[in-house]
Amino acid sequence: MRTGSLAAVRAIRDHGPVPLVALADLPGDTLIVPLSGIGAPTVSHEMPHGEHEPKRIAEEVERLFGRPPGAVMSSEIGGSNGVAPVAWAAQLGLPLLDADAMGRAFPEVQMVSMYVAGLPADLVVMADVVGNVVTIRPVDGLWSERLARAACVASGSSALMADYVLTAARARGVVIEGTVTRALSIGRATQDTADPLGALRDTLGAVRLITGKLVDVDRRTTGGFVRGSATIEGTGADRGRRLVVELQNENLVAVEDGRVRAMVPDLIAVVDTQTATAIQTEALRYGQRVAVLAWPCDPLWRTPRGLEVAGPRAFGYDLEYQPI
Repeated sequence: MRTGSLAAVRAIRDHGPVPLVALADLPGDTLIVPLSGIGAPTVSHEMPHGEHEPKRIAEEVERLFGRPPGAVMSSEIGGSNGVAPVAWAAQLGLPLLDADAMGRAFPEVQMVSMYVAGLPADLVVMADVVGNVVTIRPVDGLWSERLARAACVASGSSALMADYVLTAARARGVVIEGTVTRALSIGRATQDTADPLGALRDTLGAVRLITGKLVDVDRRTTGGFVRGSATIEGTGADRGRRLVVELQNENLVAVEDGRVRAMVPDLIAVVDTQTATAIQTEALRYGQRVAVLAWPCDPLWRTPRGLEVAGPRAFGYDLEYQPI
């Protein structure tokens, strides 16, 4: 997330402020380009995106559609992909849409609201740091993940991607609106307060699963993902307790003494106890003092179709979804 923040600050400095626009404010024929980094976060920190990738994608979109894009949207509001679109919008001279396609972060290409809504996943455009541009015409969302992941791995497990390029008219009722505004409100709530962790919990309506120390991190980069687990040993009032968080780029399942405390698609976040700053999976380190929070996902993901796409079984867990 820090690399995305630094990129956004630099892009605003170099190119000027980025307007935040509501979907209702865009003409119906405006082309919206959902952008996100795809790959293993551990790699993207070592091989950050530059200014060329979003420009190459925008040029390819204009070539395919016969007109330039009119707005950038974050594909996922979580992690670096939640803040880096500010940089990409600034570099392209476009507004940023106050919406995203997840209301959180998910690791796979098809795990977006457009796929849940039944829109065809008929276009993926990818660009990497070398200068390669790949256009994929998949037959469905699952194939978009397979093919985009293969191209990403070939590019070193990190690339910039646009998928589900759509008009503003088609986006209405399909994307998750207001998520950028909500992210900003979370940031403001945790600033200038003596209890940022409490402010974060109140703003999110989150449940605290445990407060403690990271005592083990099992993390590996494979197949274009970061996979593994993190173990938190309770301290203070939670002394004697131990929580294991299962990872695949994101935090998927939290287990304590064989009992699942929270599970995807609800959100699980590991945050610093002093600052309430979220710690991404690739930044987890032994000895960190953390709290683990969980809170409800967007209602879209609790529908039968949403659970089919991004519930626990979509990640290989033989679990019946239990909401937080």
